[in-house]
Amino acid sequence: MGGAMKHALIVGGSQGLGLGLVREHLGRGWRVTATVRSPSPELEFLRQQANGCLTIEQLDIVKLDQVSALARKLSDQNFDLLFLNAGIMAGRGLPLSDVPEPDISGIFLTNAISPIRVADAFAVTVAPDGMIAFMSSILGSIGTNDDGRAELYRASKAALNSLVRSFRARHKRRDLTVLALHPGVVRTSMGGAAAPLDIETSVRGLADVMEARWGRGSQAFVDYQNEIIPW
Repeated sequence: MGGAMKHALIVGGSQGLGLGLVREHLGRGWRVTATVRSPSPELEFLRQQANGCLTIEQLDIVKLDQVSALARKLSDQNFDLLFLNAGIMAGRGLPLSDVPEPDISGIFLTNAISPIRVADAFAVTVAPDGMIAFMSSILGSIGTNDDGRAELYRASKAALNSLVRSFRARHKRRDLTVLALHPGVVRTSMGGAAAPLDIETSVRGLADVMEARWGRGSQAFVDYQNEIIPW
């Protein structure tokens, strides 16, 4: 992956793992365009330190008008990596019958449907031999689900994984590598303070995995240590 400076579009870069991925790729000599739903002082600080290598764009991924507008604005860009980082939690610890319907529709729209819509909108900007990566979770693995906890979140990430496979099948570019990535259980607002991994370890691992799988023109569901996860 040497040569000219690589360019990443990281969708959802305002905090947590998304912000960590922005910082990690800048540290590896990449140019980064990061999207935020609302202003991020941490990301803005990074931009000021990045010597012109970081651009920030506004995007709420569930709003199709914003997706279309940004896709038009960035239509002349050429991205080596498109990373879709989106995830919300709803209904934790509740039986499905007690979860409000807006929460059910919201988690599927945010975690599964919208990342694919955004990827469809920006796929044309991904360079030959480029990569599209989706932030998934091992909880999205149907094959390893033996405890049923966080069942709504699990279902949303399983839906994402299924849609990722459909996305790869629809985009018949043999040079395009598509990954569903599990970052580990990380100390973020979602993972909680007792999670075993810090953000830096997770995003370093994710970036290493993407480098290792670069240019394969295939799809995979893997974790931050490049271990295959059953779909």
